Amino acid sequence: MSDPDISVVICVYTEDRWEDILAAVVSVRTQSYAALETLLVVDHNPALLDRLTKEYKEVEEVRVFANAGPRGLSAGRNTGIAASRGEVIAFLDDDAVAERDWLRHFAAAYADPRVMAVGGRTVPIWASGRRPAWFPEEFDWVVGCTYKGIPSGLVRVRNVLGGNASFRRSAFDAAGGFATGIGRDGDKRPLGCEETELCIRLSRARPDAVLLIDDRAVIHHRVPAAREHFGYFRTRAYAEGLSKALVARSVGADKGLESERRYATRVLPAGVVRGLRDAALVRPGGAGRAGAIVAGVLTAAGGYVVGTVRARRGGATFSVAEIPAEIQEELQGERDG
Repeated sequence: MSDPDISVVICVYTEDRWEDILAAVVSVRTQSYAALETLLVVDHNPALLDRLTKEYKEVEEVRVFANAGPRGLSAGRNTGIAASRGEVIAFLDDDAVAERDWLRHFAAAYADPRVMAVGGRTVPIWASGRRPAWFPEEFDWVVGCTYKGIPSGLVRVRNVLGGNASFRRSAFDAAGGFATGIGRDGDKRPLGCEETELCIRLSRARPDAVLLIDDRAVIHHRVPAAREHFGYFRTRAYAEGLSKALVARSVGADKGLESERRYATRVLPAGVVRGLRDAALVRPGGAGRAGAIVAGVLTAAGGYVVGTVRARRGGATFSVAEIPAEIQEELQGERDG
C-alpha cells in the first residue's frame, strides 16, 4: 500500500471535554500527512451530538456520528470503523493531541503489506505540571500512556495501545471489531484491554500479520488531577486485572498474558530496585515509587483473581459488538455518499 488514505476516529462522551475535543480535531486537521477525514463518534449523549454537529456542519472533512451500538468505547470505535472510508483507520483519544507527523509515521509503516496495525508513543500531560514523585513510569499505562518497558524505536509487538493506534481496514474484515464488556463505558470502572484482545484475535486470524509500534508517532495525553492520586492508581490497576481475566478467557492465558509475564518478571523488579536505590540516595519519591509498583502488582493480581472467578461463574461476559444491519447500511451510505 502506497500513501494510504487514513480516517481518524475520535470517540467522545462528555461535554466536560469540549475544549480537549476541539484541540484533538485541530491536531488531526494540521497533520503533515493529511487525514482523509476525521470522524467524531458520540457515545449516547444527544446534547454533545447536537453541539458537535453544529460546530462542524461547515467542515467537510469532519463528520459527526452517534454511537450506533451499546454504550461504551468499543461500540463507538466499531461505529467509526463502519462509517469510515479510509484504507487505514486511526484512533485518537478525545483528551489528546497528535504531533504534526503522527499520521506520516503511521502511513510509512503500511508500505509493508504484512503490517496490519501500527501504534505510537503516548506522552502524559500532568494536570499539576509534572509527574507526581511517587508515580512510577512503569505504570504509565494507568493513565493511558506509554510505560517504561515497551521497547523503543520501530518494533514488532503483540498489541498496540488503543488511544494511539491504527489498523488496516482488512484487519477488521479478518478479525471482526472491538469486543464489548472489556473496555471503558463512560465514567464507570476504568476497564481496558479491548485493543489487546482484538490484536491477539487478529494474529490468530492472520498468522502472517505484523503489528508494530513506532515511537516517533507521538501524541500528548491529558492526565486530569483526579488521576494523579493513589486512589485512582489502585482502582485502575484493579480494573486492569479484571480486564486481563476476560482477555485470558477469550484468547487463553498463554497468549493473553504473554507480554505481562515479561513485564512482571523483568521490568517491575528493576523498577523496585531503582526506587529503593533512589531512596537510599535520598532522592525524592524513590520509596514511594517502589511501594507503588508493589501495590500495583498486588492490586492487579487481586483483580485478575476476582475476574477469573466471575468469568468461570458466567458473571462477566463480552462479545464483539454488532451494529444493527439497518444502521450499518445507513452508515455505509453516508460513508459512500
